[in-house]
Amino acid sequence: MPKNKLQDVVLTAIMAVVMVYGMIVYNVALNMGGVSGVTFLAALHELPIMAPIAFVLEFFVVGKIARKLAFTVMRPDDRPQFITYAISICICCIMCPVMSLIAVILFKETKSFGVWVQTWAMNFPMAILYQLFYCGPFVRLIFRTIFREKNN
Repeated sequence: MPKNKLQDVVLTAIMAVVMVYGMIVYNVALNMGGVSGVTFLAALHELPIMAPIAFVLEFFVVGKIARKLAFTVMRPDDRPQFITYAISICICCIMCPVMSLIAVILFKETKSFGVWVQTWAMNFPMAILYQLFYCGPFVRLIFRTIFREKNN
C-alpha cells in the first residue's frame, strides 16, 4: 500500500501504536482479571515505551524478514489482499515472541524462560486475530483516508 518512504513510516507508526495499545490492554486485562475503564488508562502508561520499540523493530528488521517469508508462499501476481494477509501473519509470527520477551524483561516481576513462553503463548492467538480482523483493516482504512489518491 505505501508508495514511498514517508507513507511507509506513517503506516508503520499507526500500526505500531494501534497494535501495541490493543495488546497492552489485553495483557493488563489478563493481569487485572477483567476489563474496566481503568484497564484502558493503565495501558496508556506502557504505550510510550512499547510503541517506539515496536516501530523500530518492524520498520528496520521484521518488515523486511516478513516480506521475504511471505513471498516464499505467495507470488507477486497473487491477489493483493492475500499478500497483505500473508505479510501480516509473518509479522505477527516474528513480533509476538520478540515483543513478549521485551514485555517480560521490562514489566514482569519474574523474568524467566517459562514466563516468556507463557506470555508468548497467551499473546499469540490474540495478536494474530486482532491483526487480521480488527487492527490491520482499521489501520489500512486510516492510511487510505490520509493518503487518498486524487482522480483526474
